[in-house]
Amino acid sequence: MYKILHLLGNDSVQLLIWIPRLAQALLSAIADLRLYSLMKQLENQQIARWVFFCQLCSWFTWYCCTRTLTNTMETVLTVIALFYYPLEGSKSMNSVKYSSLVALAFIIRPTAVIPWIPLLFRHFWQAQRKLDLILHQFLPVGFVTLSWSLIIDRIFFGEWTLVQYNFLKFNVLQNLGTFYGSHPWHWYFSQGFPAVLGTHLPFFIHGCFLAPKRYRILLVTVLWTLLVYSMLSHKEFRFIYPVLPFCMVFCGYSLNHLKMWKKPALSVLFLSNMLLALYTGLVHQRGTLDVMTHIQELGYNNNLNKSAASVFVMMPCHSTPFYSHVHHPLPMRFLQCPPDLTGKSQYLDEADVFYQNPLSWLYKEFHNNSTLPTYLIIFNVLEEEISAFLISRNYERTATFFHTHLPEGRTGSHIYIYERKLKGKLYRR
Repeated sequence: MYKILHLLGNDSVQLLIWIPRLAQALLSAIADLRLYSLMKQLENQQIARWVFFCQLCSWFTWYCCTRTLTNTMETVLTVIALFYYPLEGSKSMNSVKYSSLVALAFIIRPTAVIPWIPLLFRHFWQAQRKLDLILHQFLPVGFVTLSWSLIIDRIFFGEWTLVQYNFLKFNVLQNLGTFYGSHPWHWYFSQGFPAVLGTHLPFFIHGCFLAPKRYRILLVTVLWTLLVYSMLSHKEFRFIYPVLPFCMVFCGYSLNHLKMWKKPALSVLFLSNMLLALYTGLVHQRGTLDVMTHIQELGYNNNLNKSAASVFVMMPCHSTPFYSHVHHPLPMRFLQCPPDLTGKSQYLDEADVFYQNPLSWLYKEFHNNSTLPTYLIIFNVLEEEISAFLISRNYERTATFFHTHLPEGRTGSHIYIYERKLKGKLYRR
């Protein structure tokens, strides 16, 4: 997409930001329609509508479906693949199509295979011609897809690289994902899964008792996925996003069977999810986007690339977008946090070293005034600790952005931009 915009000479920053989001939204919409079509085939239009309603009013679906995360693409491909999967009553089953989509999802994100292990095993177990299924469908699809992946990675890395093995080695064998945080084994069951489902949870539980036996495989898939991910120390809500549409099948069954309390239940489900979707999508942690929009506007309005201007983001690493939201030759830097691949004990990344003693780190890093950045971006919680440095180096706060109502640790409620002023030209705002 970026290359097409570049060739058309229309690669403005707004298009760079919005085109990927719109494309991902379109793919997510296609997946939602596939889920509706599948349920219409398996059951009837009424149940299909309830499943579709549950999927569309899920706050977590709204939160993730337009984000260009590999988890989002994994979810899209999983739902579309399920449309072609040989479920009892399906009229669209196609082994080559669904296995190709699963293989593509695996290349994009190797963990995509986790939910499909019980589904693939079930297909193999029920297949009458098992050898034919493996030799003429699964193996050719796997070979072509993996070969395609190897060739692409060979071109870009310059050497033969099996990315899927590296992914497994990093996240499972070496368990380096814990560098980015860890949670107890029960986290998905006690917090992650209930939070992702939200007010859908009671309907999901109710639907598990109502749904026909042929949907047990979907329930097994959900539980299997939660169990496997529970074995890994590093856990995130988005990791279990691919099984959320599976849960909506059971939620739809629950709503279809409700009689007396249907209208109040629908009102609660819709309002609670829409409020949460709007808050998390438009308000919560929005400051890191707003601040980069401001930097981008400064770059274009003041033509900063023709001056010696530079930006230093002094926040937990990867807090903000980077050049995709600025699209300007403006020197920018942020605190680094690469994981330790050498096995050192007591390893500290640049961000950790900085937060141990921010003031000392700044004086040591910028002992020469000529290397000082023009703009410093910080969370408000850091301001008091480095105020001596800001005053001594003639920095003045020029912009403030709201970030979150729930500040935590190094993440503050607001983001400040400090600009370095030349002596004699300082002013108060």
